Amino acid sequence: MFLVGEALIGDGNELAHVDLIIGDKEGPVGNAFANGLSQLSVGHTPLLSVIRPNLMTKPATLIIPKVTVGDLEDANKVFGPAQTAVGRAVADAVEEGYFNGLLEEFNADLEEDEEPYTIDELVEDIVINVSVFISPAAEDYRKIYQYNYGATKLAIKRALKEYPTMKKVIAEKDRGTHAIMGFKAQKLWSPPYLQVALDLISMDAVEHVINSLPKRERIILEAGTPLVKKFGTDVIGKIRELAPDAFIIADLKTLDVGRVEVKIAADETADAVAISGLGTIESIEKAIHETQKQGIYSILDMMNVDNFVDKIKQIRPDLMPDIVLLHRNIDKESSLAEAGGDTSNMTEWGNIKDIKATIEEISGREPLIAVAGGVTPDKVEEATEKGADIIIAGRYIIASKDVRRAAEDFLAHFPVDPDNMRVVLEEDENI
Repeated sequence: MFLVGEALIGDGNELAHVDLIIGDKEGPVGNAFANGLSQLSVGHTPLLSVIRPNLMTKPATLIIPKVTVGDLEDANKVFGPAQTAVGRAVADAVEEGYFNGLLEEFNADLEEDEEPYTIDELVEDIVINVSVFISPAAEDYRKIYQYNYGATKLAIKRALKEYPTMKKVIAEKDRGTHAIMGFKAQKLWSPPYLQVALDLISMDAVEHVINSLPKRERIILEAGTPLVKKFGTDVIGKIRELAPDAFIIADLKTLDVGRVEVKIAADETADAVAISGLGTIESIEKAIHETQKQGIYSILDMMNVDNFVDKIKQIRPDLMPDIVLLHRNIDKESSLAEAGGDTSNMTEWGNIKDIKATIEEISGREPLIAVAGGVTPDKVEEATEKGADIIIAGRYIIASKDVRRAAEDFLAHFPVDPDNMRVVLEEDENI
């Protein structure tokens, strides 16, 4: 048995972060327990959790300080409120039935003639290793106790329930933001989005537009091709300074040596790079492969590409683009209609649903679809209803005398912002 749990509770200097493992005395957790108790290291001396002096808790629990204990003051925080908090949390978890499910599992594996385990026998057979974080700046002993008690108890509960499920991880991985990291790693997890194309050649104009835009999660920024050609890829970093938490696209329209260009853009903190669909399959694949290595989005720009569905089908399944960018294709829709074809799913950008279905069939995942080319607010709802995930607007916004109003003209047709800033605790564990 090897169960893992984690929890973070509290705020300020007294914030508590607990990592723990639960397992058999005879297994790897038990070995780690014995090694920790017998092989001491300077500043990180493990100690048994106790309810009070001379009364250790059951299951036997080893506390390992994460932060180096530098002096007696630091030691008192560990040997006092933290040690007691962990010990009582473990005891309360037993009393409140946290281990009953584990007891049932143990008994279910017994032969018919074997006596069932009792809870007293179970807690003698298992141990818990707990790593605790206590900041050297922590001062309030009551808060140290309170937060470490809560974090330990929650971590035990999570470990015994094998929380989280993989479904939960997938659902949350792009939503959350770490409280200590200091910035958001923006992901496009909840479309639609409004992409503002900064097709400008003046940094003053760029600054004006960015500062004038509404502070909305649904707005993403594009370092337009003219801007990149004027100032180089350094302009991406300058945009990042103006909008630290923004999702920034580098519209490089890469045709060749994509691996190099993608890395340059990623080094400047771009979140996505636009690759030209006019390039060879080899160039496209190398560029997309580099975006995967760098952990950023790939955008395949289908401007002037004929039969872009056929082009997509030539790409390796594991190198499908994250986003496909479609430009206006009114002529194609007109031609199809004149030939008596079905245009019910057609937009002026083509059949969005067909493109999504094609990529999903090939790769097993559905891409995002961005649409561009003279997009106005009145076209937003039609585009999103027919499958568009990203609406790209340029001149309508950046050339407006009132940038904020122009952006809000689009946003009026968008749903409310996705919830990126929530703190997820016990009450949100139903997935």
